[in-house]
Amino acid sequence: MTYSIVARDPDTGQLGAAVQSHYFGTGRVVTWAEAGVGAVVTQSVPEIAYGPHGLDRMRDGLDASASLAQLVAVDPGEAVRQVAMVDSSGKVAVHTGAGCVSRAGHLVGDQVSAQANMMAKDTVWSAMVDTYAAATGDLAGRLLAALEAAEGEGGDLRGKQSAAIVVVDAERTDRPWDHRLVDLRVDDHPQPLVELRRLIDYNRAFTLVSSVFGSGILFAPELDPQSAELEQALRALGTAQETLTDNFEPTFWQAFLLAKSGRTDEARNQLKLAADHHAGWREFLTRLPASGLIAADNPLLATEG
Repeated sequence: MTYSIVARDPDTGQLGAAVQSHYFGTGRVVTWAEAGVGAVVTQSVPEIAYGPHGLDRMRDGLDASASLAQLVAVDPGEAVRQVAMVDSSGKVAVHTGAGCVSRAGHLVGDQVSAQANMMAKDTVWSAMVDTYAAATGDLAGRLLAALEAAEGEGGDLRGKQSAAIVVVDAERTDRPWDHRLVDLRVDDHPQPLVELRRLIDYNRAFTLVSSVFGSGILFAPELDPQSAELEQALRALGTAQETLTDNFEPTFWQAFLLAKSGRTDEARNQLKLAADHHAGWREFLTRLPASGLIAADNPLLATEG
């Protein structure tokens, strides 16, 4: 009832999994990944435990093949399971049980596996691997391209309802939640891949916004109006705003940074743009001095324009 892909990017070491299904909230069940450890998908008549238990075994040093083999060996329902794993070295393992509803199958490529069941055509998994291999850009975009290729081959025989994608980086730490680069779910939508593409674009934009927060520039007591750091932050926020056409948070933070650096006229222009789309940004600004983020006597706080 599902098609999915797991992969490791050989250039970055990033690991990812993506899925689309005619099933509500498929991301709650199918896609699993941990930074520097591996990625897993579990589907068909899914046993969710393959996700966390597969990651446990890979974290403990087993490769994908050994991890999957151990779990399949003790699963009385293995005939109706479809599971794939990729480990941090790029080794791939996949199991399509003999009882999976046709069309069902899988294909392993270079550090990637595509698998599907209950498909309209048996060309789905090969189209996914071929498209992934030919795609360029970041791992999230390549995984999504593979899903779109599957849909182009007819996809799930029953139709479509939900999709999900998770991408983690190559660094293995005791804080894996800090290394989760993409974690998006479309639980119920008439065009889940279209919506997932929009969310991936938004994720990239908000990653830029988060980079500005993470740099510490928002919390600096004062800013050089011509500093390279300020210009870099303003550019990042501007690039994010190009994608977030209906959300003017990046523009607000541009106004904030410009105000802190004494570029008041530019700050007023950006604040007006943000407030024209959502009046609450003006009120939000007035609350920031109490948190020490901006001086209470900053000229921007007195602006009406």
